[in-house]
Amino acid sequence: MGRILAIANQKGGVGKTTTAVNLAASLAVAEQRTLLIDADPQGNATSGCGISRDDFAANTYDVLLGEASIDEALVRGVQFRHLDVLPTTPDLAAVEVELVDADDRVTRMRQALAAVRDRYDFILIDCPPSLGLITLNMLVAADALLIPLQCEYYALEGLSQLMETVQRVQESLNPALALDAVLLTMFDPRLNLSKQVAADARAHFGDLVLTTVVPRNIRLAEAPSFGKPIVVYDVASVGAQAYMAVARELIERAAHPTPPRNTVAADLPVEGAP
Repeated sequence: MGRILAIANQKGGVGKTTTAVNLAASLAVAEQRTLLIDADPQGNATSGCGISRDDFAANTYDVLLGEASIDEALVRGVQFRHLDVLPTTPDLAAVEVELVDADDRVTRMRQALAAVRDRYDFILIDCPPSLGLITLNMLVAADALLIPLQCEYYALEGLSQLMETVQRVQESLNPALALDAVLLTMFDPRLNLSKQVAADARAHFGDLVLTTVVPRNIRLAEAPSFGKPIVVYDVASVGAQAYMAVARELIERAAHPTPPRNTVAADLPVEGAP
């Protein structure tokens, strides 16, 4: 069955959606059957793949409410033969209120994915930059977590809350959920700060940190405005090469899995601490 990775970080602007879109496209280029789920009401993963509102009748909102199946909501063959996308619209934000009294409110996505996960090698979920009901749904559905971590000041601070949420999910709803990988983003080799953050992340997370780092790259920033993943917009750019290397690492890790590691939240730096 396909490996379900929730791409999450409660901080915005860390390269989460950029990672979701470009990693999904890079996996598809490598002929991995890939499903990208846009679970962020901002819908940036949807538009970043070049999908417009006219391209779909149902979306993540309808799937979570049980008004459509994933099969009915999928946009197939997006940019590449092996890439399918479950799109979203800003309506998704209403799910937080509409499901609040439902007994199965945190397992809706897991139930929905059960029907399709064996068709894919990888299922990537672009989570919203918050730790509300939508993100909880995605963590319950996921096999593992992939955390984009920007190489900037206070990068590790603030992750404690995310890891505490992960621990609660493990304890009560999804014991198999693991921290699968940490991806360093926005890396600038000219800056000592970037190098220091990378060193700190590797010291804390060890081999969970992917070898590949994603550099700051203007082509990566431009690609979403054209509705194209970076491997379509400029395959020769350093950003495209980085995400293709990340895809290769994940494929290799999936082929040779290591025992999962659950990072303890208390081990992380506390926001505001010296």
